[in-house]
Amino acid sequence: MLAFLCKGLVLGFSIAAPVGPIGLMCIRRSLSSGRLAGFATGLGAATADACYGAVAAFGLTRVTSFMVGERTWLALLGGLFLCWLGARIMRTHPDLSAARQPDSWAHGAFLSALLITLTNPLTILAFLGAFAGLGLAVAGDYLAATVLVGGVFVGSGIWWLLLSGFAARMRDRFDPRWLQRVNWASGALLIVVGLGALLSLRRWVLQ
Repeated sequence: MLAFLCKGLVLGFSIAAPVGPIGLMCIRRSLSSGRLAGFATGLGAATADACYGAVAAFGLTRVTSFMVGERTWLALLGGLFLCWLGARIMRTHPDLSAARQPDSWAHGAFLSALLITLTNPLTILAFLGAFAGLGLAVAGDYLAATVLVGGVFVGSGIWWLLLSGFAARMRDRFDPRWLQRVNWASGALLIVVGLGALLSLRRWVLQ
């Protein structure tokens, strides 16, 4: 079981580490609202990673088929949400006092990251490919699958804890003007990623 736990840790950490939309949100929220808001964002993504890891580990082919079959609608929902969120972030004025009241941010930060990650059909495909490539065959072994999924969640959570902690420590080096620039940059990048997801719909629709 220790081997499955270690593989899950590595897999969860590796899939979470590349900086994408969730990474940008985690950094931005850690800078503007404190470590808890950034970590809550990461936990939302880690929860979604664990869900998709469970689909791959337990061999839930019906769920996989549904996600792949409905990838057009998922990409549409995720792309629109990213564009909306990016525009909202660009219009947000940084408030350095927000970090003193992080609890109000935690639930919304968690749910938004969870939604974005769950509506990305590439996430389940990444887990399926990783499980196949690493030879993580645990069909019928529910204990091993549970340990593996737990490792994925913890591994992903470790990355988000490190990233949010680092970003929060850098917060004192940013004044409101710089935080506003961070908002503009991260918001613009989220819009670009959202538009990319929407443009991908054309290719999938034509298939």
